[in-house]
Amino acid sequence: MTFQHVTVLKQEAVEGLHIKPDGIYVDCTLGGAGHSREIASRLGPGGLLIAFDQDDIALNNAKIQLAEFGDRVRLVRSNFRFLERELSKIPEALKDGIPQVDGILFDLGVSSPQLDEADRGFSYNHDAELDMRMDRTSPLTAKDIVNDWDEKEIAQILFEYGEEKFARRIASKIAAARAAAPIETTGQLAELVKEGIPAAARRTGGHPAKRSFQALRIAVNDELGAFEEALEQTIRCLAPGGRAAVITFHSLEDRICKQTFNKYVARCTCPSDFPMCVCGTKGTVKLINRKPIEAGGEELGANPRARSAKLRIAEKLET
Repeated sequence: MTFQHVTVLKQEAVEGLHIKPDGIYVDCTLGGAGHSREIASRLGPGGLLIAFDQDDIALNNAKIQLAEFGDRVRLVRSNFRFLERELSKIPEALKDGIPQVDGILFDLGVSSPQLDEADRGFSYNHDAELDMRMDRTSPLTAKDIVNDWDEKEIAQILFEYGEEKFARRIASKIAAARAAAPIETTGQLAELVKEGIPAAARRTGGHPAKRSFQALRIAVNDELGAFEEALEQTIRCLAPGGRAAVITFHSLEDRICKQTFNKYVARCTCPSDFPMCVCGTKGTVKLINRKPIEAGGEELGANPRARSAKLRIAEKLET
C-alpha cells in the first residue's frame, strides 16, 4: 500500500517545538512521517529524532521516507503510552539515568491511509471486516465490541466517545441484529447505525455512521487512556526549556490536553486580597498559546480533515 497522508498543521507544530540542531525530539505519532521529516530536516549531525508508531505500514513507509537522515532518526514500534519506558532504552535520551528530551510531538487521530484502506475496517465507506485496530497484534477488535459487549456498554461508548445522541437506539439495533447472527462487516454496522437514527436527523451532519465509527475506534485502541498516560509522561520526560506540541481532533482529546497542561501551570496560593503574589509558587510548565492554534483557510481548502484540528503548546520550566 502506498502511504499517502496529508500532514495537518505541520509548520505550526514544528515551529512550536523550537528545534535545536543538536536537540533530541520525539514524534509520538509517526503516521505518514510528515512531521518527522520536517523535524529531521532541521537537525544537525548531533541531533536525534525518535519516532513512535504501532502500525507496521507506517513504520515501513518511514524507513523509506526518512532514509536520507540516516542515524539522526530512530524508529520505535510501540504505543506512545509506553513513552517513558521506551525512551529509557535509548542512551542519547537519558540524563542522569532518566529521559530528558527537548521536544515531544503528538498528532492524534487516525492517518488517512488507515481511514481509506478498506481492509483496516475503520471506514463506513468501504465494506470490510470489522477491525479498527491501529496495532494489528492487539486482541480487541470492533467486531468483539459490537458482538460481545453489553448493550448498555455499547450505548455508553457511542455517547461518550462519539457524542452520539441516538446512542441507545443504535445500541438496541445492534443487540437485536446480533441475536440473529453475528455482525461481521463495516457495511452491516453502518446500516444498523443508520436504522437507529431517525430519518430527519440523517439528512444533516454528514454520514450517519461517522460518530459511531469514531467512538468504536477510540474504544478499540483505548486512545484516550493511552493519550492521558503519555501526556503525563511527556511532562516528566521533557528537559527544562523543552516543549510539547499536541494536535487533537476530538473534543475529549483536547480537553485532556488542556486540563493536563493547566494542572502543571503555576497557580498562586496567596489570599485574593493580597496586593501582590508572595507565595512564590512555581509551576512545571508554561503555556505558549492559551487558545489552540487552528488550521488556516488555505490548509482547510486543501485538506478538509484539518477542520477539527487544534494545536496546544507548553514549555517545561526550570525546576
